[in-house]
Amino acid sequence: MNYFLPFLAVVLGYSFVTFFKPAQQQYTKLLLSFSGAYLLALTVFVLIPEVYHSHDEQHDFKYIGLFVIVGVLLQIVLEFFSHGAEHGHFHSPAKGLQTHFPWGLFISLSIHSLLEGFPLHEHSNMVYGIFIHHLPIAMVLTIFFLDSGIGLKRTLAFLFVFSLMTPLGAFLANYVPALLPYHNLMSAVVVGIFLHISSVILFETSENHQFNYRKLGVIVIGFAMAFLFN
Repeated sequence: MNYFLPFLAVVLGYSFVTFFKPAQQQYTKLLLSFSGAYLLALTVFVLIPEVYHSHDEQHDFKYIGLFVIVGVLLQIVLEFFSHGAEHGHFHSPAKGLQTHFPWGLFISLSIHSLLEGFPLHEHSNMVYGIFIHHLPIAMVLTIFFLDSGIGLKRTLAFLFVFSLMTPLGAFLANYVPALLPYHNLMSAVVVGIFLHISSVILFETSENHQFNYRKLGVIVIGFAMAFLFN
């Protein structure tokens, strides 16, 4: 599941956009809200307690917190190149993609997805959170690329490599012994990444900061499911 579900999420996201061609973005925003809530709750309920519980006793808790902050800062840097694709939103137009492949977006999303795979080594249930997180991202990426005129082949190539990055991270964590001493620190970095992404998702899906019953409902459901099934 650690290798299959992240790949399946991208396939389903692409297929949904291709076959159903959703015209309204409100459902995508609700799905993003759910994924942000689920990811935030998963981080609070599972990752943060485990990271601090498993820390090296030679270092104090502030040392672990430093790597959480590194994760937040790393994600801010990555979003400078990805323009917010990790949380399903682009801050820049798609012009120019017809002739120039978006290498900045490609590399930053690859790094982001690769790091997401490392905690799966010890937290297999997190793969469901990654699945929910990647599904709306794949939908938004597909809409973005197809509307930009980048072409179907390059869109599929981009999404295919993106779908492999998280399984690759899980594979490296499982089968590269040299990385074993750094698993907890890498998980702390991922905590920072998840905290940043989930909070941005929950804020950005608001419409003019107005109260939205449907959004609140899916957020509560996301919190509840993360609590009950992990």
